[in-house]
Amino acid sequence: MKVFTHICLALLLLGTTTQAQTKNDSNSLRKVPVKQPVKHVVLKKPKPLHTELSFGLRLNTDGWGIFVDKGWVKSEDRYRDFFYDVKLLQIELDEKKVPAEIKRSNTSSSYNNEKPKPFIYGKINNFYTFKIGYGGRKMLAGKPEPGAISMHFVYVGGLSLGLLKPYYLSVSAPTTEPDITYSDSTKQYFLDKRYILGSSGFGKGLGETKIIPGVHLKAAMHFDFAANKARVLALETGVNFEVYSKAIEIMANKDAKAYFLNAYLSLQFGKRW
Repeated sequence: MKVFTHICLALLLLGTTTQAQTKNDSNSLRKVPVKQPVKHVVLKKPKPLHTELSFGLRLNTDGWGIFVDKGWVKSEDRYRDFFYDVKLLQIELDEKKVPAEIKRSNTSSSYNNEKPKPFIYGKINNFYTFKIGYGGRKMLAGKPEPGAISMHFVYVGGLSLGLLKPYYLSVSAPTTEPDITYSDSTKQYFLDKRYILGSSGFGKGLGETKIIPGVHLKAAMHFDFAANKARVLALETGVNFEVYSKAIEIMANKDAKAYFLNAYLSLQFGKRW
């Protein structure tokens, strides 16, 4: 009986020891971290921007114009986006006006029951300017953070070609031609509202356009509002100075001058790549 008792106690002790050992081994297995395979992710750098093409409308204190800008990045590091410092090539076409230019119709004068045409009294020439300039745009603050407004300083200078086209009026005066421009022999009719029927139209006098060479300089502040750096949406305000090889006559009752100084505001949009 004692032998049987000793055998039972030995088996019970062995079972308890085995169970404790199994539990300890299980806990040890749970505590050992399992290593996960490492995935190597290759981050591609964004393609750097290097070119800009934009268009715009410009309102000047002495007229209006349209322009095209082509820009190139100035950074030598092709992996960094310093696009907002650029070299600029600018092409612009403007029309010069003076405050005295007011369209009117002469309802008191008629010819063959024709309806009076609007005209600008005293205007003797239309003056347009075709400008090609080269310069730069330097970022002062702002981008490249997405959605931020950037501020830049712009400087451009280059060649100006003045296009002087005579302004014709249709008149009922006793002249050899029904359409006349301003001259010493016609000014008595050209400036007399009793004889003026109206403007002869834009096409009249195109073949008599004269080219007057000159130069121009421009300085401005440029504000880019585009949320996407691949787009251009900007306002620009600045001053422009032009000088020509001869005095430009626009109005009969105004002194001719060879230089023009104006302020301007422009809206510009386009893309970068």
